[in-house]
Amino acid sequence: MIKQKIIGMISGYSNLANRGDWLWQQTPHHFGIWENIQILPLAEKPDFLLLYQFDFPQPAPEKFWLDRLCGKQKTSEFNFESLSRGVPKTRIIYLLREPPLNEVVEINKQNYQKAQNYCGYISGPDDFAPHPDYMPAIWYHTNSFRELNEMPPPEKLSPCSWITSGISRTANHRQRLEFMRSLQNSDIKIDLYGRGLPEWSRNLGLLGNKWYGMAPYYYNLAIENYADNDWYVSEKLWDSLLAWCLPIYYGGPAADKLLPPGSFLRLPSLDEKGIAYIQEVTATPDLWYAAKDAIAEARQIILHKLNLLNWLSEFVNQYS
Repeated sequence: MIKQKIIGMISGYSNLANRGDWLWQQTPHHFGIWENIQILPLAEKPDFLLLYQFDFPQPAPEKFWLDRLCGKQKTSEFNFESLSRGVPKTRIIYLLREPPLNEVVEINKQNYQKAQNYCGYISGPDDFAPHPDYMPAIWYHTNSFRELNEMPPPEKLSPCSWITSGISRTANHRQRLEFMRSLQNSDIKIDLYGRGLPEWSRNLGLLGNKWYGMAPYYYNLAIENYADNDWYVSEKLWDSLLAWCLPIYYGGPAADKLLPPGSFLRLPSLDEKGIAYIQEVTATPDLWYAAKDAIAEARQIILHKLNLLNWLSEFVNQYS
């Protein structure tokens, strides 16, 4: 009988702070077990510790000149030992998953630099990471692993959907919003869902489960926030394929290296040319029918190979 190694987790994502069942839906077994590992994010004494998009404290701002003159300036110490739960450095994994957007690239670099003091393995989807690599797959459907693994294509009823957000804090986000405006000014039938979308957008609201905004559609727009290196690809593509959509994908070349040919379409650009492409593709479901076998193959790759749980299992095997 295999005795699973316990994987703990801490993250900078606030919604994961107290999640005891994180990733449990990505395995066919109960309680987060995948082959030789069990992911228990809050375990007190795990065998390995995953720092998942964990942001190390940034340097404190400069004190007033009078405080410095009087020797009152103090440097706050970061106590990582209280977070590490006794896990040795060689068994601490740092995975950064956010893209290196111009607005945050220096913060990403500082995180990598600080992680080297505490972590034995450090990776992220950018060239300046200690170990540049693709992000292992997570997805946001609440369906069970067995259901996703065994299901046939669901009934398709509508041409195309897009699930996105109204975030506008970076130039890339603002470019996406402008494309949304242009797309809605066209006559293309696309159902738009998401959080914080602009008042001018004709959207169908926030979804509690992305499945309902993808599974009934032949096509789905999967538009990354970043498309400028060879590493970055996100759950936007995995969610689309797992719902048996044919993604119309805008992103970098990473997806071509991870998925079989024909399992997604390439949106050429976020402009009039891209809109014309979407209009041509979504006019009929023909391309979806032609891609069904490739979509099926891609889904199995996502579920079994690219899955973050499988990545952690293989990491533990290499360590052992």
